[in-house]
Amino acid sequence: MFSKKMVWALMAIFAFLSISMYLSNMPEKKDKHVIEKISAYFPYEMTKTIGGLDLVDKRTGEKLKLDNAKVFLAFDDLLKKWGATHLKVEGSTLLILDDNNKTVDTMKLNEKELSFVKEFFLK
Repeated sequence: MFSKKMVWALMAIFAFLSISMYLSNMPEKKDKHVIEKISAYFPYEMTKTIGGLDLVDKRTGEKLKLDNAKVFLAFDDLLKKWGATHLKVEGSTLLILDDNNKTVDTMKLNEKELSFVKEFFLK
């Protein structure tokens, strides 16, 4: 019924699909220093739950209840949307703004960090 070639072909297809799904659900690389600085002002945080990971809104305490495979992608998406409206670059200085567009914190950026901010947040 099943030949050895068919079994090997199914295993190869399964391996290919598993690896491609793994790579497509990987979060983007981030600059550690910039993320550490803005995480205090970002209104969402990742928390561990019994079923895996979840995102929690710091302002309301509401859990977003996302599929575990999509938590990192959703976190990146929320971070980009928030950064587009709450981060501003002036020269080599990153300005972190509140909801009223008032500067709450600043950070001097080196070339690598500046490149990351422009590519990740301000595209």
